[in-house]
Amino acid sequence: MISKKSEFENLNFNAKHLNPFHFKEFEDEYLLTNDFGYYKFISPENFEKLLKNDLNKSSELYNELWRKGFLKRDLSKHEPLSEQYRKKKASLFSGPGLHIIVVTLRCNQNCIYCQASAKDLTDKGLDMDIETAERTVNRIFETPNDHITIEFQGGEPLVNWEAVKFIVEYAREKEKETNKEVDFSLVTNLSLLTEERLDFLAEKLVGICTSLDGPEEVHNKNRPYPKGNGYAETVKWIKKYRQKKEEMEKKGKTLTRINSLVTLSKISLDYPEEIINEYLRLNFRGIHLRPLSYLGYSSGNFKDKMGYPVEDFLDFWKESLDYIVEINNLGNYFHERETRIRLRKILIRQDPGYTDLSSPCGAAIGQMLYNYDGDVYTCDEGRMIEDDTFKIGEVKKDSYEDMIGSDTTQAVINCSLLDNFPCRSCVYKPFCGVCPVKNYNNYGNMFPQIKNTGWCKLQKGQFDYIFSKLKDDKYRKVFESWVDYYKD
Repeated sequence: MISKKSEFENLNFNAKHLNPFHFKEFEDEYLLTNDFGYYKFISPENFEKLLKNDLNKSSELYNELWRKGFLKRDLSKHEPLSEQYRKKKASLFSGPGLHIIVVTLRCNQNCIYCQASAKDLTDKGLDMDIETAERTVNRIFETPNDHITIEFQGGEPLVNWEAVKFIVEYAREKEKETNKEVDFSLVTNLSLLTEERLDFLAEKLVGICTSLDGPEEVHNKNRPYPKGNGYAETVKWIKKYRQKKEEMEKKGKTLTRINSLVTLSKISLDYPEEIINEYLRLNFRGIHLRPLSYLGYSSGNFKDKMGYPVEDFLDFWKESLDYIVEINNLGNYFHERETRIRLRKILIRQDPGYTDLSSPCGAAIGQMLYNYDGDVYTCDEGRMIEDDTFKIGEVKKDSYEDMIGSDTTQAVINCSLLDNFPCRSCVYKPFCGVCPVKNYNNYGNMFPQIKNTGWCKLQKGQFDYIFSKLKDDKYRKVFESWVDYYKD
């Protein structure tokens, strides 16, 4: 039995029977993972036998390790594992599917943590004009992906309603011409929505994603609205959108559920159950608990005053996840979105297309961002940096081929491959990812000492907790219910 690191280092074994895999001591066992996306907990005694090729070859454990690719197979039987690996990397083969359009930098709210560095409503020259909007749509339809999602962001996109309306109508025309499938999502604080605008969005099947930071007191502290009660406006239009969804269903049209994101400031960390209860009260099916990214206005002095250590967020997240699992065990379905994304990778080895947990990340190859002035960036985060480090082109002069083949695109791909970091030996490599933009923003280097970053501490902390709970039947049953929808 291996009880000390020195004993493992001195262990005499032959690896010819093994495929490459990652491992770590995990509580009283070893956790094994491989790049096919499989994992297995194994006792120290069996781990030593595995290394020495002393496992009983007719045992259930041996057969499971063989089936999951930890043990070498005959070449003729490798194809199923190759299919599994391709399934894990599905998003790499289709081209960018998410296209984010910033139609304006202006905004009518003053969120304390604004990552987009939104500007005042009185500022000039910060709206996308119709010519740039048309060229942007043309570039988007040059991309090879047959399923396109156009997401409107800002500032507050409803400030430039004419551009939103034009893009939707023009893209719907292009959809018919090209036989591509287009979805729309409007990311909005809802305060500038009107009945007329809601009717248009519903008829054109434009989904809405808003921000709700919890109960009224927390939301309004995080997201001040100079003209009134931002929380009340948000809740009012959430309810109106759902009413409109029911109307559309009677017409035989399916409007997507309204989605909402919560951003967690230092204020928020004192209210885990209250924030979750607010989402339950408003009949959301889940919540996405995201730490601050410290981009845009949320960097610098804000980070010093309102930021928090990774450990504080992890404590909040663990308490929240425990509470959410308890809710499920009482018979109410409700998920934590990022945990569900991780579980899709862990339990069913599926690529959810989530750029933060991809290697390489989805910047440029999975998503592109088109700024109000026609500049194109690798991703949403890339435009939040004060310089043009992550700019890959301009819609007025560069084709899709120019942008996807740019030096910047290639650099970001290389800088987000986990094989280029010490991460290549981490047990969580098959499920994790890295963000070059955040590395550059936080450390001035796209290749920082990754093990010393807050990002690495966060990922390891969350994966440690999820894997520990997968050993608990109470948690595992709930976790499996969260991914059942995706099994087909």
